[in-house]
Amino acid sequence: MEVVTRATPLELVELERKGVPSAILKDIARQLGLPQARVFEMLGVPKATAERKVAAGETIAGMGGQAIIGVARLLARAHEIVANSTAPEARGFDTEKWLGRWLETPQPSLGGRKSSELIDTRTGLDVVLRLLGALQSGAYQ
Repeated sequence: MEVVTRATPLELVELERKGVPSAILKDIARQLGLPQARVFEMLGVPKATAERKVAAGETIAGMGGQAIIGVARLLARAHEIVANSTAPEARGFDTEKWLGRWLETPQPSLGGRKSSELIDTRTGLDVVLRLLGALQSGAYQ
């Protein structure tokens, strides 16, 4: 996952073009506390394709690769929110597991859709990032 989270914008462009290491899919599932099959589904990567690419150590390019990068951006944003929090509960907070639950919770501001249903597209990811930011500002509870 670090290959994505520590990448510069230009390195991310290259990852989007060449593909993201498929092993990141398992890291995402573990960090979010979600079943691998659910992570494959929400990233728009067919289960058989994901399992084959992970087993072969191949990369995932195209929309699936972009969705993986998007989840890394969401995780980074969630960590930023927690790091900037002055709430006592922020200390020791399991940001990854919280984000996994939040992604799978229907959101009234999304018409009852789950955030996880939108992150497989760039526009959907932008919507979810804005919603996550609104949580920090208190604009949306």
